[in-house]
Amino acid sequence: MLLKRYTDNLLLLILLFLLLAFFFLGDVFIPKGIDLSGYPMLHSVFVVFLGLFLESIPFLFLGAIASSFIQLFISEEIIQRMIPKRPMTAIFAAIGAALIIPVCECAIIPVVRRLIQKGVPVHAGVVLLVTAPILNVIVFGSTYYAFQNNPSILYGRIILCVLTAVIVGLFIYIFSNKDVVKEEKFEVVHGHEHDIRSTKWTSFIDHTSQEFFMVGRYFIIGALFASIFQVLMDRNVMADIGQAPIKGTALMMGIAFVLSLCSSADAFVAASFSNSFLPGSILGFLVFGPMLDLKNILIMMSCFKRSFVVTYVLLVFAVVFSLCLIAGGLISKGGF
Repeated sequence: MLLKRYTDNLLLLILLFLLLAFFFLGDVFIPKGIDLSGYPMLHSVFVVFLGLFLESIPFLFLGAIASSFIQLFISEEIIQRMIPKRPMTAIFAAIGAALIIPVCECAIIPVVRRLIQKGVPVHAGVVLLVTAPILNVIVFGSTYYAFQNNPSILYGRIILCVLTAVIVGLFIYIFSNKDVVKEEKFEVVHGHEHDIRSTKWTSFIDHTSQEFFMVGRYFIIGALFASIFQVLMDRNVMADIGQAPIKGTALMMGIAFVLSLCSSADAFVAASFSNSFLPGSILGFLVFGPMLDLKNILIMMSCFKRSFVVTYVLLVFAVVFSLCLIAGGLISKGGF
């Protein structure tokens, strides 16, 4: 156990060093002899994967830090005192908390798992999963600039996110099993349980590294599949069905799921589809993608029980799909 702890810490330091070296000295470290120009598809997959990787790794690391901080420095008693007793109050408190949690769709998953283990109700945790990737200043700004000529998309994204959170949260409260968190494979180290030579900050580093590598391995698998699909998809085929509300919305939600874009940048990708797809379909891309994509569903499978993940996926898809069809109709009639 001790050897694994120090190995994980060493790997974490090596990874951080390599990331910094790539940003500042990449032109020196990347051998000139590696030339993928003769394999354009492989080159494109590599570029897309690298973009997803570098875009998301800092947020994954931030999520691991937040999860470890919650585990080691915030007691169950403090969290339980902060939780409103009434279900609806807890849901809106979670929506408010999403506004100040600085993590993306991948990083929020281990944070929510840790909060549930600390005593946060499952339905409130689900609301955080749904809202945290969308209800933050960065996403507001990127969506506004991407759709300056169509503010209904910005308003629609926010409104549909909140409505989805309320509906999904209530459903989980009424019907879901409360035991949804997977048992961790690594031992969580508490200040009063580990060797006296260790400190809480040593435990913090240990836990952060283990959390980061556990989540990171699933992220890399999802990012690889997302990169392959993004290179192979044919936009001409998509344009043929873009004007059909039902098919277009389902397609854009599926594209968002597979592309696995970060919510801070997905609005600019969505804007590139705006000439081919209806507003409701664009909202499907912008609302569903941050809640569920190929990367974070694999991370969810590592953190939560399979039955809960299946319920969450089906519920979020059904609610977002229905709301986007309604919103698309309202926008076409001048609403929003």
